[in-house]
Amino acid sequence: MQRTLTYEVTEEYDGMEILAFLRQKGFSRNILSSMKKSGQTISHNNEQNHDHSILQNGERGYGHSILKKGDTLTVHIPETESDEKIIPVKMELDILYEDEDILVINKEANVPVHPSIGNYENTLANGVAYYFAQKGQDFVYRCINRLDRDTTGALILAKNPYSAAVLSTQMKRREIRRTYLAIVEGIPPKSGTIDAPVGRVDGSAITRQVDYEHGERAVTHFTRLAVVEKELSQSYSLIELHLETGRTHQIRVHMKHLGYPLPGDYLYHPDYRIIGRQPLHSYQLEFVHPVTEKPMLFTAPVPLDFVQAFRR
Repeated sequence: MQRTLTYEVTEEYDGMEILAFLRQKGFSRNILSSMKKSGQTISHNNEQNHDHSILQNGERGYGHSILKKGDTLTVHIPETESDEKIIPVKMELDILYEDEDILVINKEANVPVHPSIGNYENTLANGVAYYFAQKGQDFVYRCINRLDRDTTGALILAKNPYSAAVLSTQMKRREIRRTYLAIVEGIPPKSGTIDAPVGRVDGSAITRQVDYEHGERAVTHFTRLAVVEKELSQSYSLIELHLETGRTHQIRVHMKHLGYPLPGDYLYHPDYRIIGRQPLHSYQLEFVHPVTEKPMLFTAPVPLDFVQAFRR
């Protein structure tokens, strides 16, 4: 979606070039390039029109224009992509929050996040495409924190190129705090950190393993919250996890490596006695809003099958 932002220049930015200001605010090179192209439109009388990407006090602004305290800077951010290939499909969405820049959804189990081979019309992307089509709005699907098909919980979508750029930078800098809940088999230590690289299993495009030779660094912190012993004489633990890195299947691989696998995990521990999927839930997301710069905290209710799995 296109987005227009207006800034009132404070003393902090007095004397700064517009380009430096925008870079400091998180405008990516790709966005700045698209703004430059869209700002070069010509009217029929060969004069620049007023639909410029940057306006400084109502007049066209340039990258090297100098800002002064009290200036009003208006920035029009053009859409740079298209999601025409995503088929809109009606789907119930549990929306935790929405504004002009972000959409936070509580994802259900058995819902892939992105279309892939064999999953063209049953993904979250299809449901979101339908949601915005019904509102008569164009929307490019930009998922910030990806979740596995059977992992439930809070997930952030960026609604424009700028919010996507800022949030992606926060993710790379580990500034988005992700709190997960999981049920694992056995009783792990009260708390701990797993620092073990994760890589692909040879011959598989999906399955991962701890691979100290070829894997990428992966760090998971966990805390044991509660323990329950089932009638089948097997103990299970409820744990809270925080990720420093975001490798594919990181939590599932790390907990199996530690000796406490997630039950119901069809790849790593297909034991379905207490639940039919891996009990992993994106419980909370904490981050700074990409535009308002206010701290945001979202909590996704724990799904019923997860709750029932941990009962005695």
